[in-house]
Amino acid sequence: SINWTVAQNTVVQKLLRRARQGQTVIFIPGNHDELLREYDGVSFGDITIQTEHIHVMADGRRFLLIHGDQFDQVTRHHRWLAILGDVAYDGLVQLNSLLSSTRRLLRMPGYWSLAGYAKNRVKRAVSFIFDFEDSVIRTVRERGLDGVICGHIHSAVIRDAGDIEYVNCGDWVDSCTAIVEHLDGRLELIRHAESSAKQFDGVPSAPTDSPLHAA
Repeated sequence: SINWTVAQNTVVQKLLRRARQGQTVIFIPGNHDELLREYDGVSFGDITIQTEHIHVMADGRRFLLIHGDQFDQVTRHHRWLAILGDVAYDGLVQLNSLLSSTRRLLRMPGYWSLAGYAKNRVKRAVSFIFDFEDSVIRTVRERGLDGVICGHIHSAVIRDAGDIEYVNCGDWVDSCTAIVEHLDGRLELIRHAESSAKQFDGVPSAPTDSPLHAA
């Protein structure tokens, strides 16, 4: 069942407020909401739907912003397996929420993801078959861009691939990560687990300049 909290609603309201104030807000659909791709380029109120977007960083670099499922061979060619994986993953996320509640009751600091642990173990076993990251990097290089920011595989990282910077924002559900762009164009990976640990120890988390992307 869907559980929509007050905190989640607050995030959406803040994004809508920024859009109303004139800041550009773009929604990039993924494989879970792919029907919205039919409305590529259409604006709903102050928010525009785009299948992809070229973002010019503060330092002039050009980054491709996409969800990333276009490069997932399972999602593209083995739909039944992707659906089965989604069901299993959702089950792990729900179980993880119970574990998180137990950890809070026991006042255990930090955040540990059961779904993320299982996913990483599986990823090591099949990475030689579906090399998602290299496929994305190769496409971005062919398009003459400087980097890419995507999501989809829920594996947050900032990686220098020679002439291309590969960035994956992870997600807001399991890994609890996001990417922010600083005023000088530098990208930073923010992990909620680290911020929570600092707050648990009585140390406020460091502020960031501006949120850029999350998938």
